[in-house]
Amino acid sequence: MNTLLILAFILFALMLAVGGKKGVKSFFSLFFNFLVVLISIVFMTDSSVDPIMVTAISSTIIAGINLFFINEVNGKTVTAFISTVITIGVLFSFIYIFTKISMIQGFGEEEIDEIIAVYSILNGVDFVKVAASVIIMSTLGAIIDVAISITSPMQEIFNHHPTIKRKDLFTSGMKIGKDILGSNANTLFFAFIGGYLALLIWFKDLSYSFLEIINSKIFTAEVITISTAGIGIALVIPIAAFINAYYLCRNRKSNKESTP
Repeated sequence: MNTLLILAFILFALMLAVGGKKGVKSFFSLFFNFLVVLISIVFMTDSSVDPIMVTAISSTIIAGINLFFINEVNGKTVTAFISTVITIGVLFSFIYIFTKISMIQGFGEEEIDEIIAVYSILNGVDFVKVAASVIIMSTLGAIIDVAISITSPMQEIFNHHPTIKRKDLFTSGMKIGKDILGSNANTLFFAFIGGYLALLIWFKDLSYSFLEIINSKIFTAEVITISTAGIGIALVIPIAAFINAYYLCRNRKSNKESTP
């Protein structure tokens, strides 16, 4: 417990020193996000509650915390929020179908013996939806980060070139997105690689062959999560660029029409 408090204090001090007021907001947003996730898990354990609906609500709240609480309510955060919600909505249907086809929901055979020995797994929870929810929550942070990373520089470009055409502004957003895509894809890969290495070590201890590994439910779930995160990042870039270009140019036109 003392170690956790020391680490939390060091994190707070660094975020305050580097980020100032925004760093402090980012620090407290971590706890708000954790609280939202914790409440979501509690609701998901109730078989009468739809995990997809819980995840949709919690994802929207988390996106609002990370965008509006940290960066305040403005044009770039509003368009980033809308882009995030649209991307998550598209991913939900894709992930649910893919999860159901690949049958990665529930527990793998490596886990099931220990669980059955202690717990009853007949709890009425739809594990297909739970698996889809887990993947969405795993990719949410990256999608939010990319969305604001697209809308923020586009806002700066528009401020310096207020007469820029919508098509040119969208093209600039896509060029920014291309640079972000490569770095964030690698970031996601290395973020998951820790658990992935532990998984490979576990497979080695179980003397799994290569074919057994790639056909394992646990391994497949990890690969699908990483791939889906990459798809989410690739998808949010054009969505955020288009919405932000439309929003900025529309406001410019509205301002001109209202000027006497």
